Amino acid sequence: QVQLVESGGGLVQPGGSLRLSCAASGSIFKIHAMGWYRQAPGKQRELVAGIFSNGITNYTDSVKGRFTIDRDPTKNTAYLQMNSLKPEDTAVYYCNFWVQVFGDYQGRAYWGQGTQVTVSS
Repeated sequence: QVQLVESGGGLVQPGGSLRLSCAASGSIFKIHAMGWYRQAPGKQRELVAGIFSNGITNYTDSVKGRFTIDRDPTKNTAYLQMNSLKPEDTAVYYCNFWVQVFGDYQGRAYWGQGTQVTVSS
């Protein structure tokens, strides 16, 4: 019913920047929250940043001051601007939206396919 498509990953040198995008499509009534997670090899998936429908944001401590999450509600799209990238930011990044579709009173979480971000010189 809902599909999330990510774009924007790639290879970047330490100190560089990348901007990830995640666009949702389908029978969407409301998106309550949007988030970005990442999973590095051998590690658990972790929440990087989130934004609620009221605009409130939250970040994991390791990215505060470097990453910014924002959204375009008219396009059902979330963005993650990543600056001052470090090798430890290397991971597969996944978007996750809590979506309420038409006829659904609760909603559920949907995941993007993931995009690789590699920070290396």
